[in-house]
Amino acid sequence: MSDEWRGRVAFITGAVTGIGLGVAQAFADAGMRLALSYRNEDDKARTEEWFAAKGYEAPLFIKLDVTDRAGFAAAAQQVVDHFGEVHVLVNNAGVSVFGPTDEASYDDYDWIMGVNFGGVVNGLVSFLPKIKASTGRRHVVNIASMAAFLPGPQAGIYTASKFAVRGLTESLRYNLAPYGIGCSLCCPALTKTNAWTSALKRPDGFGESGFAPVAKSELEQFGTAFDEGMEPYEVGTKILRGMSNQDGLILTHPEHGPDFEEIHEKLMAALPDEEAPAGRLHIEQLRRDAMKAAEAGLVIKLDDLT
Repeated sequence: MSDEWRGRVAFITGAVTGIGLGVAQAFADAGMRLALSYRNEDDKARTEEWFAAKGYEAPLFIKLDVTDRAGFAAAAQQVVDHFGEVHVLVNNAGVSVFGPTDEASYDDYDWIMGVNFGGVVNGLVSFLPKIKASTGRRHVVNIASMAAFLPGPQAGIYTASKFAVRGLTESLRYNLAPYGIGCSLCCPALTKTNAWTSALKRPDGFGESGFAPVAKSELEQFGTAFDEGMEPYEVGTKILRGMSNQDGLILTHPEHGPDFEEIHEKLMAALPDEEAPAGRLHIEQLRRDAMKAAEAGLVIKLDDLT
């Protein structure tokens, strides 16, 4: 890894466990300066010990609920006050909660979407002005999930939140290009984390679930699947490499080729086998041209699409 990120300041949400910690460790090894959000004091203490043992600069730790907009705004200002600039934002924090979508309550939707999508929105609104005002190499990474491509019968709201992050990030990339700010969507798959414990940490304010209670033993059995997952540090190193390559999409796990082949086949099979009129073909070509121009750094306006 080159020194292109050395000295760059990164803010990572949910950064003292799981993928967030893996990203923080990979960034630290690349010489980056870090601000890390956390919720649990014990997890924070273990992360502090890792940095101290490595002899690295201590991160700026910020206790943050990513659904707290005022708290997020204060965190962004705190990072700039501490480091002078902020160059990289990694929206990582999320909850993994599952249940049949047809039985979901408003609280189920509000909690899962509020963290997984709303937390990303709050990060962008709070940090993008600070990142735009900074100089040099800059990047935004929104960590979604392979669920952004692969729905499941027990993961309807979780999947919806990750599809939303995918769509937002793929569009945002075009908006940030004129500022010289890179933007990546990362979709990890099975990773060795404790994400399965999310259902045990449901906030009191979202207590009215439509999902039937899940026994802790059943959750623990589900959690054994995560033992087979990729090490979070490997995910972090792949994210860092993707940032260096200016990749819009960072896929960390190689095992999903059959899924993407099936998706492609279904999409192509669903297209009507008929000729499109010239006018519609022209409009769609304008859209394709505008997307390429936007990725190259041009500001695209509505007039460019007709």
